[in-house]
Amino acid sequence: MDEKPFREPALALNRIYTRTGDQGETRLVGGQRVPKDELRLECYGTVDELNSHVGLAATLSEAPELAGLRKSLIRIQHEPFNLGSILATLPADVGPQQPRVTEAGILQLEREIDAMNEDLPGLKSFVLPGGCALNAQLHVCRTVCRRAERLVVALDRESKAEAVNIRYLNRLSDAFFVQSRWASARSGAAEVLWQPNQPKASE
Repeated sequence: MDEKPFREPALALNRIYTRTGDQGETRLVGGQRVPKDELRLECYGTVDELNSHVGLAATLSEAPELAGLRKSLIRIQHEPFNLGSILATLPADVGPQQPRVTEAGILQLEREIDAMNEDLPGLKSFVLPGGCALNAQLHVCRTVCRRAERLVVALDRESKAEAVNIRYLNRLSDAFFVQSRWASARSGAAEVLWQPNQPKASE
């Protein structure tokens, strides 16, 4: 069965500052005013932070050999915004056509992970971020995504969240890991492998 289209946003961002948040509170989608350090806000704030890092990764993917990755990252940028819509809404206030992450989005990530992973050599050690700027940036995306996942897990215990949110973030962090390796391979950059017994630099 086809999924129904999400509701289009109805925004008029003509005035950027409103002064309504100057006392350390903000408004959820349902209209409730809450402190800005509440767990729910930490969740969607971290997802927003993640999206900024994905945008930087996309701008680092402009080389022709990275076109497939860039296309994926640009698509992915819309999905954390959808997730933020749900996280900024109390469960009782979520609408049927409200933007959200979906099982279809998870399956798309899995297809892309499998396709990229087919081109990569097996790993016999953990990899460290680096080798090229894009690899390191995708690892930043991965680790911020893991932090978002931990926060949403905590929110789920406090106020039952949709299980798809956690599954999506878990799969997205896996995607960033594979993308980082794929980006290095396509760019001709050597992977940085963890060497636990590497001698310490002399003092």
